[in-house]
Amino acid sequence: MQKFHYHPPVLPWLDIRYRDRDIIVINKPAGLLSNPGRAEATHDCALTRLQQRYPETLLVHRLDCATSGIMVFARSKKAESNLKTQFQERRNDKLYIAEVDGHMALEEGTVDLPLAADKEHPPLQKVDDDGRKAITHYRVLERRAHSTLVALQPETGRTHQLRVHMLALGHPILGDDFYGDEHIQQARPRLCLHAASLMFNHPWSGKEMHFVSVAGF
Repeated sequence: MQKFHYHPPVLPWLDIRYRDRDIIVINKPAGLLSNPGRAEATHDCALTRLQQRYPETLLVHRLDCATSGIMVFARSKKAESNLKTQFQERRNDKLYIAEVDGHMALEEGTVDLPLAADKEHPPLQKVDDDGRKAITHYRVLERRAHSTLVALQPETGRTHQLRVHMLALGHPILGDDFYGDEHIQQARPRLCLHAASLMFNHPWSGKEMHFVSVAGF
């Protein structure tokens, strides 16, 4: 079983990018859980930090602990329901930036590989013909000395989808301590995966909202 050692970043406050009566948008740092787990040590997370100042804050979606980037939270049940429906019906638009090992052969492409829980190695996921449909579009942004910077646009939102799909292509994400070997884990001090852009419709006005955050790698 994969061990999870939680050491949340010590920050004076979260990076709030936008706030109104219905939503809060933050730029989540790497190493901070989106929501609390069962263990008391995991209580410190993006959700509980926001609730310290805005007690009504509700979770809408998640980013992996090791992934940084844009997240939206709701401030009412009505806003929560509206936003969750947008995510479930894929009416929002998400774009991630990742630095992967090696040079990708194609400039762009699509990974269409179903995923399922790896029951022998929880909480890992694996490619499985009997798993749930998972689709990721990718586009090369920059070729570096020994790595490639890519834009990743998931059509589906499976657990660890981007990490497993890049691994399946033979280009694991640098710094991945779940799916990478020792070389990949030590290549970078953090998982090089960042939620760089999120677009959705405001739950009250219906206005298109678009937030961006520059990757720090």
